[in-house]
Amino acid sequence: MFTTTVAPRFGDIDGLGHVNNTIIPVWFETGRNPIFRLFSPDLDLRPEKWNLIMVRTEFDFLGQMYFDGDVEIKTYIKKIGNSSFTVGHEAWQRGGLKAKGLAVLVYYDFKLQKALPIPAHYRKVLEEHLLSPENEDSSKK
Repeated sequence: MFTTTVAPRFGDIDGLGHVNNTIIPVWFETGRNPIFRLFSPDLDLRPEKWNLIMVRTEFDFLGQMYFDGDVEIKTYIKKIGNSSFTVGHEAWQRGGLKAKGLAVLVYYDFKLQKALPIPAHYRKVLEEHLLSPENEDSSKK
């Protein structure tokens, strides 16, 4: 599991004093950076070097988040398929799970414009970060 701490900015807050709902996907994307580095350590975004594409994302709001406290983003691998894998995300503030979500990433060849099987060496690295179903809720840790 990867952990990233984000500090809410003034501009992240809505008129009711909560972290705006549009900010969560941005924070979850930030939480995926260590996973992106597994595939491209220097984060080189040239199409001939980059081989991931996101095909789905979803998230649920479980509690309110506020300006006056850091948010811990927990990111882990939930499932590995043939050419895709599912990333789990959680946002924690003040010891409580406030949002959770998923993103599905596909190993993709931008030149060929198609998905390819995840190579064995990447699959092995992803498996090191796989959170087993019985341990899926990191709040139990």
